[in-house]
Amino acid sequence: MKVLQVCTGQARATQISGRRVMTAICKTPVAGPVAVGPLGLAGDEQADLTVHGGLSKAVYAYPSEHLPFWQTVRAQARVGGWEEAVPAGLMGENLLLQGILEKQLWVGDRLVLPQCTLVVSEPRLPCFKFGAAMGFAQAVKLMAQSGFCGSYLAVLHDGFVQAGDPIELQPGPREVSVPELFRARVRA
Repeated sequence: MKVLQVCTGQARATQISGRRVMTAICKTPVAGPVAVGPLGLAGDEQADLTVHGGLSKAVYAYPSEHLPFWQTVRAQARVGGWEEAVPAGLMGENLLLQGILEKQLWVGDRLVLPQCTLVVSEPRLPCFKFGAAMGFAQAVKLMAQSGFCGSYLAVLHDGFVQAGDPIELQPGPREVSVPELFRARVRA
């Protein structure tokens, strides 16, 4: 289990379905160590703090194992760049992880990295901005159906994170799993 990429992004105005909205969903990889504090990564922004960011959603992590799925559905939808691999940051993730899937995570689990500790807080729920970033609106429905949602993380111990960092998964109370909470929220 390790961090493959660390990604950050700035909020910017864009047109989605004919309306002007602020978004920071498209992140780009950052080289070297990045400071992580209670509200997330240095140099990263969230455009809508009512649904992203804050203490419980400071960092968004996504499994790299799901990227081939998204490449395939983008190819089927024939969106721009569909023949290329899904780049790190397109999902809106701050951390692209290897070896940790949603089905392994429970609210309260700790991800212990060499220089910081993060705690699983909840699954990500897809919105229309995700559909726009992926290039087709049905991406929102596909995330809901697949359960390939990733996880929001709170910062337990400040520090630094960088690509290549190993991750130790320390179980929390194991009362509510990320997939269970995701299914409950997408049905509501």
